[in-house]
Formats: sequence, structure tokens, C-alpha cells
Amino acid sequence: MTTPTSWVEGAAGSPYDVDNLPYGVFTRADEDPRVGVRIGDFVLDATPVSAADMLDLHHVFEERSLNPLMAEGPLAWRSLRQWLTGLLTDETERDLVEPHLIPLDEVELLPPVEVADYVDFYASLDHASNVGKMFRPDQEPLLPNWRHLPVGYHGRAGTVVPSGTPIVRPSGQRKAPDATAPTFGPSARLDIEAELGFVVGAPSALGTPVGAASFADHVFGVVGLNDWSARDIQAWEYVPLGPFLGKSFATSISRWVTPLAALDAAWVDLPGQDPAPLPYLAVDGPAGLDISVEVELNGEVVSRPPYSSMYWSPAQMLAHMTVNGASLRTGDLFASGTISGPDKEQRGSLLELSWGGKEPFAVGDDTRTFLEDGDRVVLRYTAPGTLGGRIALGEVAGEVVS
Repeated sequence: MTTPTSWVEGAAGSPYDVDNLPYGVFTRADEDPRVGVRIGDFVLDATPVSAADMLDLHHVFEERSLNPLMAEGPLAWRSLRQWLTGLLTDETERDLVEPHLIPLDEVELLPPVEVADYVDFYASLDHASNVGKMFRPDQEPLLPNWRHLPVGYHGRAGTVVPSGTPIVRPSGQRKAPDATAPTFGPSARLDIEAELGFVVGAPSALGTPVGAASFADHVFGVVGLNDWSARDIQAWEYVPLGPFLGKSFATSISRWVTPLAALDAAWVDLPGQDPAPLPYLAVDGPAGLDISVEVELNGEVVSRPPYSSMYWSPAQMLAHMTVNGASLRTGDLFASGTISGPDKEQRGSLLELSWGGKEPFAVGDDTRTFLEDGDRVVLRYTAPGTLGGRIALGEVAGEVVS
């Protein structure tokens, strides 16, 4: 059955119709922060509406983060979404709801979740192959384990910041290829990684793996994500234990969390996995996502990576992350790694766009290899919606400061 469109002015047919309904945390003037839902160019203040409706879960909208709502689990998520859809499509609810629709430009959006743990994967075949070709030109681009498991690293939850937060250029040790010793100073090869993040709602017990088939039982929704990377710091430090200071200084996420249910029309088959993964990583049916990404640098679109090209699915990442018995916590965040497609204009990092800094690429009338102070990066995401158009996921913006 097709979901009716919204009566809210300007919402019907927009990227924020009722087939989207992302959650965020907002404040206005001197009011307390609370949970809101975006519809069109408005934020629905769900706290007074849910209280007036005597909703059992009205308390989750009074909180300063989405964590209490997410912790309620998938039955509650579905119930709340059905309730919200009814409010915003049924004309008889208009008198109750309309006074609590606040224009977006009157609110301040706050960080949407309290991040518990952060794990970043390396799930794009094209990105991993490009990196291998750049740094190991005389070897196979992919390391032997890459096609057998989703490679990842455990990042730093405390430096996950909301979209719009200025990104201070990090300092650290760098060593030039022809130098005999490292030097210390600000990164000269600051980069982005256009990624998709997955937010865990329902926790799991320590010692109990979460299978790929249980993905929707635990993952609440998705965020846009930029994993800022200092490539020169990373290159010197990552052997043998992997990323550390080159990654831990900042990771930006969108201020809206798109519920997993909003992506019902976006699921597609994976491009193909060879060899077949081990049984705990097996998935049935469509496991990839048709999400289009746009990378904008200083107002110019420089890349359009397709998430549908990703080799490892989000369900496989979750299964691998917990197969050793590691538990999930409400607020856990795991990311896809750089989204890159097979074509040059689909590369999701400046490292790839400039081929390791050797090939400057055009940014309007200017050129870049890596980020300069004052550069502003915006990542935008869209996906097919259940009403036939496309929905917009929360954008991720950040400006580099010295």
C-alpha cells in the first residue's frame, strides 16, 4: 500500500516527505534541547504532540539525544514511525500538529546521538584497489585477507563531531620518503573520506554474535559521514597497527539520522563477492544500498561516488564486528569506509582524485591535491524513497581551519 503524501506545506514530493522523516535533536531560543522530526522545511516538535496524544513513549522526545529512543528497539521504532506518518498525512490531525511545526531556520540542530564506540571499515573494492596501486605498485593491489573479511579499525568516539564543526588541521609526525628521520608539524596532506555511517540502537549481550540476518533488529538508522584523514601522518604511523593519529582528530556526521525504514526502496544486490564469504558473512537477497553521494569542495562538485558499488554490505560489517562476541551498545557507530566507484569522477577521497598528490584536479578555476586552510567540504546523499522520488539524507559539512 502506497503511503500518502503529507499535508505539510511544501513537503509533498520533496526529499523530506513522509517516506523520509529523519530524527534530530534541536533547541530554540532558551528552550531545552529535545528530539524533533524533519518534514519538508520544518521540524516537528514531537514533545508536546506526543504528550497531547498520551503516547506511551512520549518521554523519548524530551531527551537531549536520540539514544533513549533508539534503545527502545525495533518494535518501538516501527510504532513511532507509523504514528508520525499518520499525524503528517491525516488532515484531521492538522489542528493538533500544525502549531508545533517550527521552520528550520528558527532552530539550532545539536549532535543527534551520544556515540558509544566508533568502528570504521574499508569496504569499497575500488577504493582499496586504488590505494593498493598507489602504495604497492609492484604487488597485488589487495592484501590477501581483503576479499575474505570486512577490514576495519576501532576509531575514537570522542572526536565524532556534528556537521558544521570547524576542522582544525592536525599536527603530528611526518616523514618524507627521502628523509632519514621524521619531523613534527601540521599535516600537509589533509584529506576527506566520503562515507556512510550506521547507528546502533538496540544493544546485544557480550559473548553473543549478531548475525547478518539480524541487522535491522539492531541498526536504527544512517548518517552521512566524513572521516577526515591526515595522509602524511597516517603513512608514517600506520605500520604495523594501522590508523591512529592520522584519523582520530575528527570524524564529522550529519545532524539528522535517517531511520533504516526510510531506505526500504533503496536495497539492491551486491556487485558480487568472489570467493564466497564464510557462512557467518552470508547474506540473502539485496544487501547493498542505492545511495548517491555528492562531494562538494568550495562550492564545486568534484566527485559523485555510488554506494551501490560497495563490496561489503552493512549487514556483513555488523556480523564481522560482533562475531568474536563483542557486544553492541546503544549509540555505537560504524562506517563504511571511503565510498568510491570504478570511474575517476566517482572517487570518494582527494587521495584518489589527485592520485596520491601527483595529479592536481580542477576545483572551479583552481586546483587541489589535498585540502588547504579555508577549504569547505560538503557531502550530500540521496536514495530512492518509497513514494517514487528520492529522499535526502543529512548532509555533512566542515571547513578546515589552521
